[in-house]
Amino acid sequence: MMNLFIASESSSESPFHIAFLPPGTPTVAFVVFLLLAAKFVWPHILQGLDQRDQKLRDDLEAADEARKQAKAALAEYEQELSSARNEAGEMIAKARNDAKAAAEELRANNTRELAEMKKTATNEIEAAKQAAIVELHAEASTLAIAIASRVLGREISSTDQQSLVDESLTEFTRVSK
Repeated sequence: MMNLFIASESSSESPFHIAFLPPGTPTVAFVVFLLLAAKFVWPHILQGLDQRDQKLRDDLEAADEARKQAKAALAEYEQELSSARNEAGEMIAKARNDAKAAAEELRANNTRELAEMKKTATNEIEAAKQAAIVELHAEASTLAIAIASRVLGREISSTDQQSLVDESLTEFTRVSK
């Protein structure tokens, strides 16, 4: 509590003698202080509190807006990530399918080429076999004619020789089939 002291007005008394103000004076001073504070100080205090309250509200709204934007950005990021994963999966699947198709095509080409090579080799072998048979027949007929002419003691004409060769070839071809 506040004590107010004033100096005494009489000069005969000691300069150190202090008299108390009447008890109503502090009450009046306090009321005057409250009125002045209510008139001049309290509006500034309320204005400062209102400004602080508004700043806090604005900060909360900004934080809420930032949270919404972050949430939207996260959702967009997750959607793009999911889309990228799906696209990567599709690309991998397409690459696998392309590789499988290329392998199948290569295998089919190799099989076809192998069959063609086999057929060509078989045809060449058959042609060589036929040529060898014809040559063998010709040699055999020439040898047979030479033996027959010695046995018979005469020579066969070239026309007779050709007809014997043709007959032998025809007969051999019929037998070998």
